[in-house]
Amino acid sequence: MQDTARLSISSVQHALLETWRNYYQLTKPRIIPLLLITTAASMWIASEGKIDPILLLVTLTGGTLAAASAQTLNCIYDLDIDYAMIRTRKRPLPSGKVQPRHALIFALILAGLSFGLLTRFANLQAALLAMMGIVFYMVVYTHMLKRNTPQNIVIGGAAGSIPPLVGWAAVTGELSWAAWLLFALIFLWTPPHFWALALMIREDYASVNVPMLPVVEGEEVTTEQIWIYSLLVVPVSLMLIYPLGVCGAVYGGFALVLGGIFLQKAWVLYQNPKDLPLAKSMFKYSILYMMVLCTGMVIDSLPMTHQMVQACTGHLETLMGMVLSMS
Repeated sequence: MQDTARLSISSVQHALLETWRNYYQLTKPRIIPLLLITTAASMWIASEGKIDPILLLVTLTGGTLAAASAQTLNCIYDLDIDYAMIRTRKRPLPSGKVQPRHALIFALILAGLSFGLLTRFANLQAALLAMMGIVFYMVVYTHMLKRNTPQNIVIGGAAGSIPPLVGWAAVTGELSWAAWLLFALIFLWTPPHFWALALMIREDYASVNVPMLPVVEGEEVTTEQIWIYSLLVVPVSLMLIYPLGVCGAVYGGFALVLGGIFLQKAWVLYQNPKDLPLAKSMFKYSILYMMVLCTGMVIDSLPMTHQMVQACTGHLETLMGMVLSMS
């Protein structure tokens, strides 16, 4: 009897764990951390390095829930192509592990929790922006663009650019030029990032008639576009220093080094458009670029960093004065 009871409890635990895993996979969790780090960087800049930890936690949690809702809705909408592609056929919906109506309820609950949390503990503007991200991702990108135009990721990239707006609004209750520049930076970074991935899985998209740029225009045009957008990303990243003045020399060091590598990889890929390992390298580096660049924004915004920069500047001025007086 005891062995039977233990077996029954173990079966229930296993079933619960498997259910949790399936719903967790619906949210495409690997995508979310990058969205959160752009949100956090925006909040640190907006608060001038004096972030309220509770507000940070609430905003990141609300952003996680909103992103998870959007990704779950995307899985429902793209069920047909996920089933057709071998790479995605084992996902919870095409494999039958989760029913579409259950996934829809799950997505709506996540969106409701996100809106309620952000409204209650941040502000209504941040909550509405998070909901706008879900709507734009589903209606504009997934429904209107993804299956109809090779420029899908260019316009649709606006959905992934909304998290820093959410973060800025959560801190300040408004959207400044700096917030919109962060939006523009991620908007311009998205095509090189996503098209590098699209080059790697071009055949998958072709098999389900999704007109990604490499499928419609080929590798040469795609790598040319990656190079053009990369040329825009780096100078836009430096505009946080001038003319906006919300970041300083420390961030500038991050932006120049990271941007130089970004351009170098985009150029090499442009010269070798059919080289898939180079496309993979570009894709992986684009993720690292954005994560480390945002880390540079956070470090630069800290009061401790400002004090160190001022101290170094003072010492340098003293040293220069001594050198000039000696001459």
